[in-house]
Amino acid sequence: MGWTARGSAAVALAVALAGCSSINNHRGYIVDETLYAAIQPGLDNQQSVRGTLGQPTMISQFGDPVWYYISSRTTQAPFRQPRINTHSVLQVHFDEAGNVVSTERTGMEQVARITPDGDETPTLGRERGFLQDLFGNIGTVGAMGGGG
Repeated sequence: MGWTARGSAAVALAVALAGCSSINNHRGYIVDETLYAAIQPGLDNQQSVRGTLGQPTMISQFGDPVWYYISSRTTQAPFRQPRINTHSVLQVHFDEAGNVVSTERTGMEQVARITPDGDETPTLGRERGFLQDLFGNIGTVGAMGGGG
């Protein structure tokens, strides 16, 4: 009976510790360095880039055509929001004819970490209570114009 109790306790402890581990997740494009390095300005065009890297995550809507391949690795502790550990944006710039002009890569330096200011949006003006909102306009409608 002692061995069964110890075995059950060990299994329960292992399950409890596994529940406290962080979850690692990959989001977006999976970067292959060899394929990215194969893109050559002046030689490749939109069709060859799509064949090599696949469909882009985003395509620019204004200005010169730019394709973005976005990738992030996150870690999420139990009962917490996910945190970005690594972030990569591959940019492929094209000319009007669809030929590759340049490639660029950015990382974590472009990630903005923001903390919202509470759970309410700050507004201008005065604070009004429920009754002021409900009865605040009594007597003000038609008082100024005096039209008739």
